[in-house]
Amino acid sequence: MTIPFILASASPRRLTLLKQINLAPSRIEPAAIDETPLKNELPAVYAKRMAETKARAVAERFADTVVLAADTVVYLGRRILPKAEDEATARKCLKRLSGRRHRVMTVVAAIKGGVLRTRSMVTIVRFKQLSAAEINDYIVSNEWNGKAGGYAIQGHASAFIPWISGSYSNVVGLPLAEIQSLLDRYT
Repeated sequence: MTIPFILASASPRRLTLLKQINLAPSRIEPAAIDETPLKNELPAVYAKRMAETKARAVAERFADTVVLAADTVVYLGRRILPKAEDEATARKCLKRLSGRRHRVMTVVAAIKGGVLRTRSMVTIVRFKQLSAAEINDYIVSNEWNGKAGGYAIQGHASAFIPWISGSYSNVVGLPLAEIQSLLDRYT
């Protein structure tokens, strides 16, 4: 049995994933923080900093309840790919990912009463070589909008991915096994 928790995220994908394992937050309270990476910040450091900052920001208002926060980054080597908010960014991300392997890391943070715990998951994803037509068609789909790295594995982009190594749900936005393990620590 999982105790009540607050989800510090406005992501509909994260809520859907949680429901898949029969977890529903008692409340949704997105954290309003600056998510700009620091200069030369490594992907793992950035993801951990963001997840912890989101959890702490919401926990300031709800100290007696578990607050669950997460941050997902898509990266090539040491380069964090941005969340695609416009077509040019999405196109640039897809061109970078084309024919290459990249990593998706999610850090999950839970806090209650000042006690913070984290879990992380890295999944390796391989994209096939994309044609200009495939990129254009994907841009038209608008699935890239608001997605880290400019794609959503659970949609049309699944046709671009011949294999992954690691957690599929992590690439969607939450590593579910790690979430369950983390929340079980509070029961």
